[in-house]
Amino acid sequence: MVEWIDVATASERLGVKPATLYAYVSRGVLSRRHSDDGRRSLFSAEEIEQLARRGRPRSQPPELVIESALTALGVDRPYYRGIDALSLARTTPFETVAEWLWTGDRTLWHTPRPSQSGPPAAHDGTPPVQPHARETAPSSGPHAGDGRPPERSRTPEAGRPTLRPAADDAEPSVRSRIGGDGGRPAQSGIPGADRPSVPPGTPEGRGPSDTPEGGGPSVPSGTPQGEGPSVRSGTPEGDGAARVWGSEVWRCEPEEGLRAAVAAQRGLPADLLPLDRLQVVTTVLGASDSLRYQLDPASVAATGRRLIAGLVDALPLVGDPPQGGSIAERLWPRLCPHPATPALLGALRAALVLLADHELAASTLAARVAASAKADPYAVVLTGLGVLGGPLHGGAAYGAERLLAEIAEPGQAARAIAERVRRGERIPGFGHSVYKNGDGRGGLLLDLVRDAAPGHERIAAVDAVLAEMRRRRLPDRNIDFALAALAAVTGMVSGAGEAIFAVARVAGWLAHAMEEYERGSLLRLRASYTGPPIA
Repeated sequence: MVEWIDVATASERLGVKPATLYAYVSRGVLSRRHSDDGRRSLFSAEEIEQLARRGRPRSQPPELVIESALTALGVDRPYYRGIDALSLARTTPFETVAEWLWTGDRTLWHTPRPSQSGPPAAHDGTPPVQPHARETAPSSGPHAGDGRPPERSRTPEAGRPTLRPAADDAEPSVRSRIGGDGGRPAQSGIPGADRPSVPPGTPEGRGPSDTPEGGGPSVPSGTPQGEGPSVRSGTPEGDGAARVWGSEVWRCEPEEGLRAAVAAQRGLPADLLPLDRLQVVTTVLGASDSLRYQLDPASVAATGRRLIAGLVDALPLVGDPPQGGSIAERLWPRLCPHPATPALLGALRAALVLLADHELAASTLAARVAASAKADPYAVVLTGLGVLGGPLHGGAAYGAERLLAEIAEPGQAARAIAERVRRGERIPGFGHSVYKNGDGRGGLLLDLVRDAAPGHERIAAVDAVLAEMRRRRLPDRNIDFALAALAAVTGMVSGAGEAIFAVARVAGWLAHAMEEYERGSLLRLRASYTGPPIA
């Protein structure tokens, strides 16, 4: 009978860090299985003993290991600083999730006591029940109907945010490991933040520690396990309206930069994909921002707010002006000519949250390398955007859109897939290098789209593709296919899926950049030379 030992015992026997242990697994030196509860990784005691006797493997090139306290990858989903991203997608605004990635500030999950009618303040680090504070464009005044996001002010008697009109004027072979010895994040200064709870299916050394005490925000009492905090009664689920008390609407400042970014697109082809526009916008916004070289964490977070707001607001409107100030509400009319229902807007908000970060995806690795060279945040984001559009990364969403566009009715799905298989092509939107048994992000987003548009004709095409892939025993759907389904059902412009991906991932790129700025050393990979002999 095989004896299985845990990561701590195996690491101690080999005299290596847990991160190195997992590098051996990824290189095929060691095998691994999960414990019955899915919370721990187990290793063959015999294999560990054999490796200990013959010494560390030297025949293969070394694997780069980057320590990060941001995102752990579980069996089918990511965890942002120890919190299930799927739970956050159901309940939390994108802006709050971005702030959590940037700062790890537990006060984001606490709410002041505004009045007896408001939600109670949290005291246990639990993500709060979000108040309903739907933002609407002003119906009167100098900016009525122009799509400008309203500003927040406070009513002195209740302390609740209110609105006033705006002021005038316009996956690679490189792996990431969470923490160092023991796989824990570095001390953050937040009580308990160095020991967040283990996400199910996340092995030691890749995610937070295996004890829930003092961990990340806990699930509220009475909430089904894995469902995350519930939405406050009276707040439409998924309408993108929830806000943390006192949060501000993100704005692009100075406004001259936004105007310049809009002007820079006037000579571009009308049918240019949104992702291409975002690269132009980023360049112009960076050139207009005199604070771009401030690399301290607070300044980078402020740059992130300005940049994400500018990326969204600089895209041309294809629908009616936005009816609120959130990023999701402002992005919708720039991608979709049709008005948003609360449920579909909630699906877009959830997509932004689900895509905010994903450990060391290809674009994030590139962004970290740029940041390690002390490139400014705009240059970091440009680097990420350049990689994101590749068909094996965020560009897969565009490929999935084209696949669905070929299927006018469900009966055409089999032919569309068969032709790609015959040509030896990948089926875009299916399979994942990390989630071998299915991408939970894609499953959740597809469920939200189905619930938001029951009986929609494009859902039938989506289901036909899924059924054909299952019939052929091909890989399961991922988040890219779910983005394509959202775009198809809502009638968004071509390339909308990868634009949503890009806007969301800016949050993650800048969070990783902050870690590299703090590290202060250049990420310098080495090549394994395979050319002709050196003379």
